[in-house]
Amino acid sequence: MNIVGKGLSSLLVVILINGCATPPEKTTLYLALGEIDGITQIIDNFLYYVGDDDRIIDFFADTDIDQFRERFIEQICELSGGPCEYSGDTMAQSHREMDISEAQFNATVEDLILAMNDAGTPTRAQNQLLALLAPMHSDITRR
Repeated sequence: MNIVGKGLSSLLVVILINGCATPPEKTTLYLALGEIDGITQIIDNFLYYVGDDDRIIDFFADTDIDQFRERFIEQICELSGGPCEYSGDTMAQSHREMDISEAQFNATVEDLILAMNDAGTPTRAQNQLLALLAPMHSDITRR
């Protein structure tokens, strides 16, 4: 095999190995969020903000907060590339008939951002997480 052939073979091996690896963005996001401890801190902070937020607290009146907390931790862990598996309902199922307005959705996002700030989450990681959550908007807000 000539030098060009060996170089192409080596490049092909590197591409195949990298193609099978976990996407670095998600792994990096999980790490940037502080792994499970950091995600737990974010969610705990979030729950404190929600508890003091008159704009949205009524939506949580009949919620099992412990279960909500565990499912939200799972969801963020999985979305960010962590080792968790989300075991909750879909966002459409969870928010069915809740009639959540755009303003109430935005208030929830504001509370999540405050929670991440309090946890010391880097801005880039915050933006990456919000980008992963954004597609759920239409499943959560009223149609």
